[in-house]
Amino acid sequence: MSEGQHHEHIHISGEELVDKVKELIHEGNVTHIRISHYMHPVLEIPVTVGVIGLVLAPILAAVAAAGAVMTNCTIEVIRTEPPTP
Repeated sequence: MSEGQHHEHIHISGEELVDKVKELIHEGNVTHIRISHYMHPVLEIPVTVGVIGLVLAPILAAVAAAGAVMTNCTIEVIRTEPPTP
């Protein structure tokens, strides 16, 4: 883990995946999201401050497609600072 980065793992069902990814993107301190299914990476999303509108739509479509075929998955979140409680 690089200095200044904080990793968090969230276990979630495929049905809740899109909403959780949207929530994480809007938090602002997330730099990278990796979605895994049984320890196998399925989708990696580099999140930058400029991710809006037209760029976000295809990303969320890919997340929705991944969520549709997975029952349970893990989201690894890399943040610039620890999550607030």
